[in-house]
Amino acid sequence: MITSVLFDMGGTLEDICVDRQSELEAIERLDRMIKSCGWSSGRSIEELKEKVDLGWERYGAYRDSCDVELKPVSIWCDYILRELAIPREELEPHCEEFAHMWEVTHYHRMLRPRVAEMLEGLKGMGLKLGIISNTAALYQVFDILETYGIRSYFQDVTLSSVTGIRKPSPDIFRIALRQLQSKPEECVYVGDTVSRDIIGSKRAGFAKAIQISSKLTAEKDSGVKREFEPDYRIEDIYDVYPILQRLVSC
Repeated sequence: MITSVLFDMGGTLEDICVDRQSELEAIERLDRMIKSCGWSSGRSIEELKEKVDLGWERYGAYRDSCDVELKPVSIWCDYILRELAIPREELEPHCEEFAHMWEVTHYHRMLRPRVAEMLEGLKGMGLKLGIISNTAALYQVFDILETYGIRSYFQDVTLSSVTGIRKPSPDIFRIALRQLQSKPEECVYVGDTVSRDIIGSKRAGFAKAIQISSKLTAEKDSGVKREFEPDYRIEDIYDVYPILQRLVSC
């Protein structure tokens, strides 16, 4: 019996992408924020971008090697801005602000069409709904769910930045299950990647996994050993609703 449906956020409930425009806008905003705090990067925008990109590369190599998510303070002090020689005690209070800005600026984000209709349908079936998201900010996901007007649909929102664990580790899925008070064999997971969403949910014992294609799917899944495959592949997020109708009626 299916009782619960959990979703990935970026790439699944919302479309996200990165381009040159969003990359430069994020760096320019970061430069302004640094200056507004009374510091100076001492670098041109392009030089600052090079250093920040290198910081993210270093952090990505670390977190992907162990499925650990550090708090924004550690990410920005120890990786992203560590070469700017800003005293740590001065930088720490601003790290969540930097993290939040980065998530909403470096990425173009837009809620997929008919998400609210799909969620309303699942809610009407009496299903429990949750989110499991890899994110480097503490509050951004909560804020954007409110902006989209869909926060009230979810009984639980589990974030890597809060738990310290990233998908595909099954542990972050198990945390969400405990918070929803659901059993894995009663759950369906919906995400846009095999590498994080399908493999992670299947390792955690979820009954079914649905993959929706996103603009970043191919990049995120490049070179991934396909330990598991999705039970369903969709292009329209609304298709989750009829799939769940069939699963619940079985």
